[in-house]
Amino acid sequence: MTEERTRTGPASSASSAKALVAATTDFGSADVALAGGKGANLGELLRAGFPVPDGFIVTTAAYASMLEDTGPGGTLAGLLQAGADGARIREAIGSVRLPEQLRGTITDAYRRLGAGPVAVRSSGTAEDLPGAAFAGQHDTFLNILGEDALIRAITGCWASLWTDRAIAYRHRQKIRPEDVAIAVVVQSMVSADAAGVMFSADPLTGRRDRILIDAGAGLGEAVVSGLVTPEHYILDSHNRVREWTPGGHETVIRSTPNGGTVETAGQPGTGQLLSKRQLARLAGIARAVTVHFGTPQDMEWAVAGGRTYLLQARPMTALPQEPQKLNAFQKRVGPFFVEMFQERPYPLDVSGWLQHSIFAMLQRMAGSIGVAFPSVSDVLPEEDGVVLRLIPPVPRPTIRVLAAPASIAARARRFRLANWTRDERLAAFLAEVDRLNGRDPRQLNWQQLLGHVRTTYEALGPIVELRVSYLPGVLISQLKLRPMLLLLGKRHLAPALIAGADTRTSQANRELELLAHLVRADKNLRASFDRLAPAELVHRVSGDPLYAEFNRSFRGFLTEYGHRETTSVVLSSAPTWSETPEVVLGLVIVLIGDPGKKTDQTGDALRELSAHPALTNPGLRRRILDTVDTARAGMAFREDTHFYATMLLPPLRRALRELGERLRTAGVLDEARDIFHLRYEELRTINDPRTLPAADRDRYRQKVLARAAKRADLAGTPLLDLNALFPEHPADSSALVTGSAASRGTATGPVRIIGSPAAFGTLQSGEILVCPYTNPAWTPLFQRAAAVVVDTGGIGSHAAIVAREYGIPAVMGTRNGTTTLTNGQQVTVNGTTGTVTAAGNGS
Repeated sequence: MTEERTRTGPASSASSAKALVAATTDFGSADVALAGGKGANLGELLRAGFPVPDGFIVTTAAYASMLEDTGPGGTLAGLLQAGADGARIREAIGSVRLPEQLRGTITDAYRRLGAGPVAVRSSGTAEDLPGAAFAGQHDTFLNILGEDALIRAITGCWASLWTDRAIAYRHRQKIRPEDVAIAVVVQSMVSADAAGVMFSADPLTGRRDRILIDAGAGLGEAVVSGLVTPEHYILDSHNRVREWTPGGHETVIRSTPNGGTVETAGQPGTGQLLSKRQLARLAGIARAVTVHFGTPQDMEWAVAGGRTYLLQARPMTALPQEPQKLNAFQKRVGPFFVEMFQERPYPLDVSGWLQHSIFAMLQRMAGSIGVAFPSVSDVLPEEDGVVLRLIPPVPRPTIRVLAAPASIAARARRFRLANWTRDERLAAFLAEVDRLNGRDPRQLNWQQLLGHVRTTYEALGPIVELRVSYLPGVLISQLKLRPMLLLLGKRHLAPALIAGADTRTSQANRELELLAHLVRADKNLRASFDRLAPAELVHRVSGDPLYAEFNRSFRGFLTEYGHRETTSVVLSSAPTWSETPEVVLGLVIVLIGDPGKKTDQTGDALRELSAHPALTNPGLRRRILDTVDTARAGMAFREDTHFYATMLLPPLRRALRELGERLRTAGVLDEARDIFHLRYEELRTINDPRTLPAADRDRYRQKVLARAAKRADLAGTPLLDLNALFPEHPADSSALVTGSAASRGTATGPVRIIGSPAAFGTLQSGEILVCPYTNPAWTPLFQRAAAVVVDTGGIGSHAAIVAREYGIPAVMGTRNGTTTLTNGQQVTVNGTTGTVTAAGNGS
């Protein structure tokens, strides 16, 4: 695991000799396997001149020697195989008597250190690493005095590798028991006057120009274990205290003269525990350690007798990325990208489908007008193979942009939107999709499978070329329509006028309505839909002969539309409708209910436009209405090419699953799905998993585990802070939530928060749909929702367009609608002003 998570340093004498015990300075950051994460980091810091207390390390080799020489090794293997709990393993380790040679080596090192009080700290091989800090999982013993007490403390640290909490933590991190070992760090004890923890970045906001310090009187254990409310300091880059919160002084832990520690009640202070000089010294250490390791650090420190000590340092976990400052262009395009990247892409998403298909399309389209589009690594920067954040792209004009107007005009004249479905490139694309679907991945060898994946990536090419050819017509129709409406004083009608085009998505929605009609018409089927959850319905409708008619229609629907994405077209890691039929049945459940009354925003807009006095002129009327039709056809083209692009997801996912299954069979992966933690180029370096050397299998396995841990570490961190993307809206004291007005009108009803497609079936007719994002898979919900409120998106986003099509109010880009509103809360949504208020508090 160290390969992915630690810096590479020079090989140490301790590492080369597999020493049982060696000075802390004999180790560096490359020695995690021998010194554990904590020991390797402390050795690295001592070598670099940081004020770390002297000490020595009882290595993992000593732990292995103890297991082998005293019997618990065989016992441990048997207990693990039998699934024994941690208590039996700890008992087996705690009862050993150390071999005299190992005991003598430890006590000799202790005497060389001065045989005084020491701190004895566990140092696991999987701890203090990015994504797996193991904070508090293993034991520490403070102020240990005497050889016998030292040996007991070391044995206690070894046993703590098998506490129930450590076992559970490793299981959660997918770390196998046979892959772990433990070292023990022995340091000269610092009897602190004050101690605590500090972070070289703000763990809440991600700001790297802030140092956070928590301090308490006495030993830092009171702060670390939560026995005391610490003093809290926030320092800026100039060491100025930006914020100070007094501590609670509940408890003080101090060393005792004969070893061990004692807890006493604290005494409330009258001022700051730390002086400006001490704070500056700590902040300087924090920054220097961060520079040395190249990543923000979580540190423990102590002050004793006027000296400052660094006791521990490890990478910060779950740290948000530093807040972004977006320019005007990024704020404009950002909502579209946020909607696409609601989930963190996996390494295989980024290096495969995104790089070779989606971004290849964006770069080709931008290049057709002389603009250079950023690479996938610019938009989705990674660290250790895991995407850190989303940076909205800023395309860069080239000299070729000067020819763009002529090129756009020429393509708009040549490629008429009305003809695009008859373009031979669409027919060629559909034929290639049929060919790809006809190949059974199970019948292909490894290299053929990789070729099949590459071919699927490249198969998007005809759709890309269709967009390059026909999008200029879409652009020109939009450019024509808006000035016309502006001159007529009807600019506000533009969004509603171009909504409502007939698309493959709207056709799918009508087919879903027909499925809902079949349910309503069958009393028994309706009873099942009212009673069972979507996942249960999948088995019922497919296995019960009474529902054969519905099942045939349902299977026909999945054949035609089952390639649709559930989460996003940019994620090959996310399942399709066919793979999750319960999602589709959840939509049917929603559509069974009373549709309610909806306004026809498009029809109303057309009638308002047609009533304008200027349109009494037949020529002008025909020209304007033709422009509206062309603009609407452009929206349909954009939607339908998206629909066709998703046809590549099923053959691609079948091939990737088969690759994953073969890696699982070869022992590289625990589950076939773990393949998404590998990069496409890494898969291409494997000739055949069956002949993969053991060292390579382990290397790939460690990559997967490290990336999975880091991904889990970032799970609570958004790819892009929505506060940086969406503008602050004017203050409204009555508003619960504000955003962009995206679809006109007002509606009142109870809130229903839908966080993912799995919850589609919970929406009831007439409820206010509140969600973090939408994509085409969500559109059937709009047929029953009274209004829609979305954390992301803007007036031109998919949700806004569909809301206008169905004539329901919509508020987009609220940033916090899903966290501010609650299920069942009665609210009024005003899609004209972009506000959500408590029902009865105005509109």
